[in-house]
Amino acid sequence: MNTELNSKIEKIVALLDEKKGEEIEVFNLEDSDYIAKVVVLVNSLGGKHTSALYDNLRVFFREQGEKILGADESDDWIVVDLGDILIHIMTPQYRMRYSIEEFLKELKEGKFKADEEL
Repeated sequence: MNTELNSKIEKIVALLDEKKGEEIEVFNLEDSDYIAKVVVLVNSLGGKHTSALYDNLRVFFREQGEKILGADESDDWIVVDLGDILIHIMTPQYRMRYSIEEFLKELKEGKFKADEEL
């Protein structure tokens, strides 16, 4: 991971941790065939906390001169798209239900590589 991207990830993780995000995990997917280079997962304490974490990220990125390319929001899960980084903010129940960690680990291991001969 390049220094600029690594620095951005460290700042995101520090902000999420400071704002009481739980079980923060970072997946480096630079060598995978995925839409983002890095995925950050964080548990919220509930619906309102999910929104509050997203609001804090929006303020942080605006202050940094960064643009959020898009976000998909529900009460229990928000996905924030920064282009090279995806941030999933979700309740523990949603995180368990969708097992995103397992998918990302398998992706990193190359289990979803497209057949090169096609």
